[in-house]
Amino acid sequence: MKQIAICENHLYQKAYARGRRAAARTICVYILGDKKARALRAAHPMKQTVNRVGISASKKIGGAVARNRAKRIIREAYRLTDAQIGVKKGYLVVITARHAATASKMQDVLRDLQYCLRKVDMLAPANKSKTGRDTAQNHHV
Repeated sequence: MKQIAICENHLYQKAYARGRRAAARTICVYILGDKKARALRAAHPMKQTVNRVGISASKKIGGAVARNRAKRIIREAYRLTDAQIGVKKGYLVVITARHAATASKMQDVLRDLQYCLRKVDMLAPANKSKTGRDTAQNHHV
């Protein structure tokens, strides 16, 4: 599903000022509850709650090519995390790139993003089976 971008500067400022924060070597994540989540769910074609995601990279990171590469990698890492693990919905998620993101590989940024989301308690809870155990434990190898 396509991500909804944060377009207004005041939402970035609110996330920076009041949001929960987690930092790693390549990125920093800010999470804030989205007051417009209900309206966005009503407007969504499948009536699903979604996150609004903002990715920023300052000029300290480098030129336009380096900033765009960092944002592309972060966007893909968020997409993979949401598809594989799942991210809680109804929040403003602001991800800022750090200088190390320009020289890092995709797997490094993915690992750091998952670490930060786990630290701010944004990863979706694991699926539970009828017995109450984790589904991964029910499959014996």
